[in-house]
Amino acid sequence: MKRIRSILGSFRTKVTITLVLALFLVMSLSDFLIYQFSLNMQFSQLREKLMMIAQTAALMIDTDLLSKVPLSREGVNSEAYQAIVQKLKKIKEVNTPLKYIYIMTKTNQEGIWQFVVDPDPENRGRKSNIVTSYPGDKYNALRFPEMLKAFSGTSADKKIEFDEWGVTLSGYAPIRDKYGEAVAILGVDMEAKDVYQTQKEVHRRAMFVLLVGVLTSVVLGFTISSRLAARIEKLAKATRHIAAEDLEYKVEMGGNDEISELAKSFNQMASSLADSRNKLHDYFYRVVQSLVRILEAKDPYTQGHSERIAEYAQKIALHMGFSPEKAETVRKAAELHDIGKLAINENILNKKGKLTDEEWKIIREHPILAEEVLKPVLLDEEMLVMIRSHHERYDGEGYPDKIKGDNINLFAQIIAVADAYDAMISPRAYREPMSKEAAISELKVNSGTQFNTQVVKAFLKMMEEEYSASQGKT
Repeated sequence: MKRIRSILGSFRTKVTITLVLALFLVMSLSDFLIYQFSLNMQFSQLREKLMMIAQTAALMIDTDLLSKVPLSREGVNSEAYQAIVQKLKKIKEVNTPLKYIYIMTKTNQEGIWQFVVDPDPENRGRKSNIVTSYPGDKYNALRFPEMLKAFSGTSADKKIEFDEWGVTLSGYAPIRDKYGEAVAILGVDMEAKDVYQTQKEVHRRAMFVLLVGVLTSVVLGFTISSRLAARIEKLAKATRHIAAEDLEYKVEMGGNDEISELAKSFNQMASSLADSRNKLHDYFYRVVQSLVRILEAKDPYTQGHSERIAEYAQKIALHMGFSPEKAETVRKAAELHDIGKLAINENILNKKGKLTDEEWKIIREHPILAEEVLKPVLLDEEMLVMIRSHHERYDGEGYPDKIKGDNINLFAQIIAVADAYDAMISPRAYREPMSKEAAISELKVNSGTQFNTQVVKAFLKMMEEEYSASQGKT
């Protein structure tokens, strides 16, 4: 007994117990912060995803067609209703996590809205006491504050909500007419079970890391050294970086002991979170790519246009000495540069005759529209600048901002040359395609005025090399 008291009362034992408890506290706090951050990040990304889908889908709705839907139960039989239903169903097919997609508009009663189009009326035809979703059916929007904001701009629920259709997380976007006035809102719903499944996986990982932290803290408590406090501080610092969304931060820890292993586990967790975020952004990117392909599929003259200029732009960037990573960023921006045309009437896009001044004004809005569509989900600010500025001219006579010379983003100028060349050699509804030689001649003539001279030189060099390579093969 005396020996036991002696051991428990020793300085070494007290320090060891204190360090074990302190390390346990640090790891628990770290795990809690990471767990909360992960949940918040996942939830935030789901909200951004729903807002992006809702905003993009809203741009595809023809308000003139929408106004023709009778707001009565017989409205489901109208041609306008069926045409819009087909568009909404295609959007759902592309975005499989969606449970519901619908369109509503206001009534004369404050906070009481009414359905216009709902392609998923699951309750239709059941007992009369079950809510349906026919055109004109009323809906109490006062229960959902984010929904009420939808006529002013894109929004999404800040928490999982419950109504007659179940437990869901929803995103909303205004449907605007040609004058920019919001005439209705488009909503998209994701079932709560999909959200909970994501959170369950985060919880499982957090519990695993917590368990590893507890076990490691006990072992490390019995291997006291002068470096222990410094190593704990490194882990605490890494936690603060993760909480600040710096998922690329790595803990630098030498040695092969337990704290070093803990640091590796921490880095692996951070990498896993970063991979999850990148996968979500890749998913958003693929969704937008699909929308670009849908846009180009409507016009046989522009099919493959975005992919071709993306390839040209990437090659030009490489010829100008930019890294493969930068060239890949340019390629991605070039693939999405025309997404804003989704909001432009097809009659204008495919018009065979000369465009009016008003039609040209609408066309010139597409870089701005593209930026507005992509801004909620595209974190790379430089890509947004490339997409907005790809129609600026070197002499300052371009659009939408009339930027001049080297003030224009260089990568946007690369996309401009690639876009112009492909447009010239491609057939259009209003003209025959130019020969490659004629298109190259046009680039040379407009070098220094419409186009950046250095970009044109890089493009011409690339074309010469490809021509030489093809001759060598023959």
